[in-house]
Amino acid sequence: MEQARGQQHPIGLYLKVWGLLFVLSTLSYLVDYFHLAGVLRWGLILAFMFMKAALIVAVFMHMRWERLALIYTVLLPPLCLAVLVGLMAMEADYTFLSRASYFSPGP
Repeated sequence: MEQARGQQHPIGLYLKVWGLLFVLSTLSYLVDYFHLAGVLRWGLILAFMFMKAALIVAVFMHMRWERLALIYTVLLPPLCLAVLVGLMAMEADYTFLSRASYFSPGP
């Protein structure tokens, strides 16, 4: 029974995280409100999105209080997939540029 009582978290923590999620969502909407464009727009939107996802996973999914092995089990596969997608995107750019240079009509 003592252990079950130690697992409870204060409601203030959840309210602070909820407030921080609200602030991050507001900042994300302000990116569109101020008509930011290009890499800055998408960089800010992705940064706010990842911050919100990290807060939700850490606090609301209780990952912050889990053992490190479980955290690695949950978080490493998506990270590996993101790295592989990035590598495939770089290879796709290389292939596209190679085909454009070799198969384009010459002057």
